[in-house]
Amino acid sequence: MSYLPTRWNALAVVLALATMVGCQGVSTGKSNVQSTQNPLPGALSAAPVSVTFGNVQVLTTQSQSNTLSNTGGASLTITKADISGTGFSITDLTLPLTLSPGVSKVFSVVFAPQSIGNVSGTLVLTNSDSSTLSVPLSGTAVAAGNLTANPTSFSFGSLQIGTQQSQSETLKNTGGENLTISQATVSGAGYSYSGLALPLTLASNQSTTFGVAFAPTSAGASSGKLSITVSGSSTSLDIALSGTGVTPATLTATPASLTFTGVTVGQNQAQTETVKNTGGVSATISQATVAGTGYSISGISTPVTLAPGQSASFSVTFTPQSAGNFTGSVAIASNASNPTLSVTLTGSAITQSQGTLSVSPVSAGSVVVGTSGTQTGTLTATGASVSVTSVSLSGTNPSEFSISGLSFPVTVTTSQSVPFTVTFTPGATGTASASASFASTASNSPSAAALAGTGTAAPVHTVSLSWTASTTSGVTSYNVYRAVFGTSCGSYSNVGSTPSSTTTYTDSVVADGTTYCYATTAVDPSGESAYSNISKAVIPAP
Repeated sequence: MSYLPTRWNALAVVLALATMVGCQGVSTGKSNVQSTQNPLPGALSAAPVSVTFGNVQVLTTQSQSNTLSNTGGASLTITKADISGTGFSITDLTLPLTLSPGVSKVFSVVFAPQSIGNVSGTLVLTNSDSSTLSVPLSGTAVAAGNLTANPTSFSFGSLQIGTQQSQSETLKNTGGENLTISQATVSGAGYSYSGLALPLTLASNQSTTFGVAFAPTSAGASSGKLSITVSGSSTSLDIALSGTGVTPATLTATPASLTFTGVTVGQNQAQTETVKNTGGVSATISQATVAGTGYSISGISTPVTLAPGQSASFSVTFTPQSAGNFTGSVAIASNASNPTLSVTLTGSAITQSQGTLSVSPVSAGSVVVGTSGTQTGTLTATGASVSVTSVSLSGTNPSEFSISGLSFPVTVTTSQSVPFTVTFTPGATGTASASASFASTASNSPSAAALAGTGTAAPVHTVSLSWTASTTSGVTSYNVYRAVFGTSCGSYSNVGSTPSSTTTYTDSVVADGTTYCYATTAVDPSGESAYSNISKAVIPAP
């Protein structure tokens, strides 16, 4: 005969008794059957069975709730809680803790990482009967979100007013936590940004790229900054901006027009024309053309690019083939704000004379460097009157000579010579020379003459002083005082001293063209005497 477990035996007896009670004529005597069921032991469980924190920023704290429950049939007592793993801890769990059947306790597991990396651990709960419950713990410690900019600053250089230049900026989250860019503000005239929609959240290692532009509206340097604000941060990421607004390229001509006066038929006369870029950006001359009978240009080869402030010079030559007045122009084509620059040309041509022109050589003699000396030369005509139209200088030192006293065109007759002045201003010591070439209607035009001069060093002036020794005993030295003389002697200053045995002094630091007043004093242990009589010294002008 088989037996059911005790609890099923008890159930069977109860059912049997119930049946018997329901039947008529059944004895009502008491039953001696008893249940033999034992209560279940206490059983500890955790929900959740493991705790995972995911990413937690270093030096911050995150907690999660966990519930301990007694799912058994008898009370149990938690006597100990051991936790492993760096940064893990528990709160709200006071031990020993007794849990009746079906009773739960909520507590917190805390993760407070101190360094970056993956961390794992275990919470081990020990009951009074030495049974244990283990709850696995895990988390990842990450760095805070960190916004970086590349580049960290912008330099747009020189940019023409009315134009715009854009550069790319990349913002990246190099930290371990998400961050949110909440605001971007830009300061500084002409600066702006585009392509950055806010608010914008960047995950770890995520980046975004947008444009930063400079569009100057006025000339001059401009500075500013782009400030990026991150939610939760009290500081902003500042990106420096700099640029310079410049005016458009503009070409100017110097001189604005050229006039050729009294050029002899069959001869030529050349003048220099200079084109300069006065704008703030480069300009390229693509073409230079000349119009008008007898005119030509040389010395310029296009294309020519002129940086701001740069210039280019070329020659315009008038070579008339017949007498009369002639007009023309030079046209400069470029990409400047004035794309066509025009230089007006006018010229007059005369028939060649039968006379000849003689020019006297001129020697300016010796002239102190830094000063000027003048001498007179003459123009003489023979055979017939001659019209002199211009003069030019060439040779070794043309910059040290100049010619004046003539108003072109000037007529030189056979009976009356015409004087002119040569000015010599030497730039260095030694001989200097040049050649003066006069263009005219003479049959021997151009007619030249030699110019010469010698530069000499300026003399070095000194003032030698002497005085009578003091008759006072105990004199130890003498002081020398000097003042500049205007209408009277000015304020004196000490320029030197001598021992009592010396009664002379040389002042070698004097200026040309200046008059000085001098006085001396005697010095003894008790002090200094009054000024001696006053002497004047006149330093010659250079």
